[in-house]
Amino acid sequence: MAQTKHIITFLLLLAIVTFSEAAKAPKTTKMVFYWQDWNSTSGTVTNLPSYKSGFGTIYVADDALTESLDRTSTQVGRAHGMYVTSALDGSDFHILMSFVFTSKEYNGSTLEIQGSDRLFEKYREVSIVSGTGKFRLARGFIMMETIFLDIKANNAIIRVNATILRY
Repeated sequence: MAQTKHIITFLLLLAIVTFSEAAKAPKTTKMVFYWQDWNSTSGTVTNLPSYKSGFGTIYVADDALTESLDRTSTQVGRAHGMYVTSALDGSDFHILMSFVFTSKEYNGSTLEIQGSDRLFEKYREVSIVSGTGKFRLARGFIMMETIFLDIKANNAIIRVNATILRY
């Protein structure tokens, strides 16, 4: 009987702890930074020569994330990952990217993003699907705005406006 009482007490305490953890509301963090996507920090892995549009081309990136539009402004992290031209007409990328933060309070934390990047639209939204460090279990979205685009040189500056829910 005493053993049953201890088991019931243990289960009750476990339920209370579990409920209190589950009841925590996520914190909302908003960030704005600039993705410096320059030809010198990204490259083509492969392409399908049968498509003039670039369909199937895979790019990898190790691009700077900066505090301001200026390429020489303070770096807050790096964009590591890849994107694939996923529309037959070349107008859409599929992005799989890790934003690896290297400064201030988020140093060592990452945000994982994934989604469709409609290249020729000024504003695009992609999902935050996870994160690490201070962004563990993150979810949310980023709004990307093209500030500068030079297609021939493969250079772009993108303003990233992130809304992050984290615990």
